[in-house]
Amino acid sequence: MDTIAAIATPLARSAFGIIRLSGPDALAILDKLFTPVGGRPISEARPRSMVYGTLRDAQGRVIDRPLAVWFAPGKSYTGDCDAEIHCHGSPVVLNEALAAAFAAGARQAQPGEFAKRAFLNGKLDLTEAEGIVDLVDAETAEAARNAALQVDGALRRIAEDAYDKLLGVTSRFYAVVDYPDEDVADASPAETEAALAEIERVLSELLATYARGKIVKSGVATAIVGAPNAGKSSLLNRLVGYDRAIVTDVAGTTRDTVEEKAVVGGVLLRLIDTAGLRDTEDAVEKLGVERSRRAVESADLILALFDESADFTSDDVRGQWSETLRLVQDAGKPWIFVATKKDLVGESASIRPAGEDAPPYVELSNVTGEGFDELEAAVATLFPAPPAESGTMLTNARQAEAVGRALGAVREALGALRGGMTPDVVLTEAEAASNALGELTGRTAREDMVARIFERFCVGK
Repeated sequence: MDTIAAIATPLARSAFGIIRLSGPDALAILDKLFTPVGGRPISEARPRSMVYGTLRDAQGRVIDRPLAVWFAPGKSYTGDCDAEIHCHGSPVVLNEALAAAFAAGARQAQPGEFAKRAFLNGKLDLTEAEGIVDLVDAETAEAARNAALQVDGALRRIAEDAYDKLLGVTSRFYAVVDYPDEDVADASPAETEAALAEIERVLSELLATYARGKIVKSGVATAIVGAPNAGKSSLLNRLVGYDRAIVTDVAGTTRDTVEEKAVVGGVLLRLIDTAGLRDTEDAVEKLGVERSRRAVESADLILALFDESADFTSDDVRGQWSETLRLVQDAGKPWIFVATKKDLVGESASIRPAGEDAPPYVELSNVTGEGFDELEAAVATLFPAPPAESGTMLTNARQAEAVGRALGAVREALGALRGGMTPDVVLTEAEAASNALGELTGRTAREDMVARIFERFCVGK
């Protein structure tokens, strides 16, 4: 096995940066590069103990005076011998330190190679590894909490419990078939059905978490629509905290969709500022309006903006409002009626929608900030957070697909059992469910699948 090395921190000016090494020669390489202040080799220092000293390149020139630490095989992140050098955070220093490690015998680590070695050595399962990626990429507190608990094994424990129950079902079948002369009590159909029904319930509940898991990880695609000059770009800028979109008094300024992310009501929104909805002869603006319609079709949430200060008696205004309402209502997506420019009207203009199917209603001002608390509350109500400390949400398509296949196989096994089919049919489906759950955790995952998962990691992780 090669010894690998990589810069584990962003290559930018900072207080400190870390070089990681892992492999059979990690400690020997560290001994070549690093001299503790006491003069004794760091290999004689206790593992997991930070040591101060001098870092030199292959020619013996001083690179930095950093801290270093090493981890014994079996008690490290990867399961192999690991080492870290904590340098000052200069990109030049970090690159020089990495070059020195290469000169001493290490090679460049590939993306995710440290975590992949941890998986191959049994230190992580695939759900925990994916939790690490989610933790690094987390953009909300909820995403970070869920990922941290997944790294701690919350999802793995559910999958392993279901796997063990399926193993109990299949092993009883095999014992009876393979050892007919032994006194092995066959599980009654009622016992088998109860076990499979419980597994079905657990997997069904787990699969249902994927809808929220996608939101937590990737955010809610949110189209901001309305007539020209309704305040769409101003709302986007206010939510993201800087002037992302051009705002002018000229109608039709936005010709193309503008996308940004913002956390609103604790929910990550992928905001899409769209061109104003109106009839126009301008060829470029027409393309923008068409893209606005497509944004609505692909959105998970629509913020429909209506200018409270507009002249309600104007045919143009009524037509534009009708066009916005028709587009939003035909989309059939969750939406919020946002009355804008409240600072210009004083009293409410009474444009609030009525009826049992009326959407959440918010009056706000992009100038004063009034009404933004109500907007956050409306978003949080439409996308409520799951119970705290869950850590069991499925957050990617691979996980959902594996659980979906396992659930389908368990349901087929139940159907076969209840339909009086032969035990081998039940056994085949139960084994298919076990294999699918094995893919979820990595027990039965193919090599190409494992490689693709770890390619998502950054170098040094």
